[in-house]
Amino acid sequence: AELEAVIDAKARRATECNHSATHLLHAALREVLGSHVEQKGSYVSPKLLRFDFSHFQKLTPEEIRKVEHIANANVRKAIPLDERRSMPISEARELGAMALFGEKYGEEVRVIKYGDSIELCGGTHVPNTGNIGMIRIISESSIAAGIRRIEAITGEATESVVDDISDTLRAVGEMFHNAPDIRQAIRKAIDENVELRKQAEEFMKERTRSIAAELVAAAVEVNGCKVVSMAGVRAPEVVKNVAFLVRQLSPEATAFIAATSDISGKPLLTVALTDDLVKKGVNASTMVREAAKAIKGGGGGQPGFAQAGGKDADGLSVAIESLRQSLM
Repeated sequence: AELEAVIDAKARRATECNHSATHLLHAALREVLGSHVEQKGSYVSPKLLRFDFSHFQKLTPEEIRKVEHIANANVRKAIPLDERRSMPISEARELGAMALFGEKYGEEVRVIKYGDSIELCGGTHVPNTGNIGMIRIISESSIAAGIRRIEAITGEATESVVDDISDTLRAVGEMFHNAPDIRQAIRKAIDENVELRKQAEEFMKERTRSIAAELVAAAVEVNGCKVVSMAGVRAPEVVKNVAFLVRQLSPEATAFIAATSDISGKPLLTVALTDDLVKKGVNASTMVREAAKAIKGGGGGQPGFAQAGGKDADGLSVAIESLRQSLM
C-alpha cells in the first residue's frame, strides 16, 4: 500500500512557537536570576510549554514580569534563526553554546542561535522570533529541592487568555456600574462588606446575650438545679455560644439543655453544665449519648459540655425530655 505522511501544519507551528520560546525564556531567566540558572527539563506541546530550571527560591511577581518583558522584547526584535548543523562540538562550545541538563552529545552538533541565546538543540524552531507573537508565563512552582518550573503559552493561546481577562474585567465593571476606577470601586465594596460583617457580628453577639438572659430568666428548678432549655430552629454556632453564656450568667447549679435543628432540618442536642454539677457526677457526654438515640444519631464531648447530631428531627421532643429526666 502507498502511504502519505502529512504534518499537521497548525500544530507544528504552535509547537515551534512554544519550543523556541523556551530558548528565549532560558536566556531571560539567566539574565534576571543569574548564571546559576540551567535547564533541567522541558515539555512542549502545541498548547503550552513547561520549562524546569535550577533556582533556589520562588520567583517574585516582579521577577516573573521582568523575565516576560525581556523574552517578549526579543520576540519583537524579530531575530532570525541562525541554525548551524553538523558543527564540531568544540566550535560550538567556543561559540558559547549551552548543553542542556547533562545530555551527552556526539562530535558534531546542531546549534540554534537567536541573538544572545545559543544552545545545542535538536527541536523544531520558528524561522524568526517574531513568529512567536507573544510569551505569557501562566504559572511558577517548585518541583524539587532547588528546581523550579514555569509554564507558559505563546501565539494564539495568549490571545485567548487576554480575551478571557478582558471579558472578566468587563463583567466586573458592569457589576460596579462601569465605575471609572474599578480597583477603587472593588476596594470600597470590600471595605463596606467588612464593616457590615462587623455590624452583623456585633448584632449577633448582642442577640445571643439577649437570648441567653431570657432563657436564664425562664429557667425551671429541678432537684435544686436550674434547668435552662432551648428548642426550635437555631444555627449550631448560636446554640454553642448561648450555652457558654448561660454558664457565665448562672455559674452555679445550672444545666443548659437544647434540642434544636438548623435550617436544613438537621437535629442537634447540646448540654452544658456548671462545674459544681460536674463535681457531683452529672456528665453532659453521657446525657447526650443517651438522648441521641431518639434522633437516630450520636455524639459526646466533655463532662461539662457535649453535643450530638442525628438524622431524625422528629425525635427532638423525645430527646429533650430524656435530657430533663437525666437531671431528676
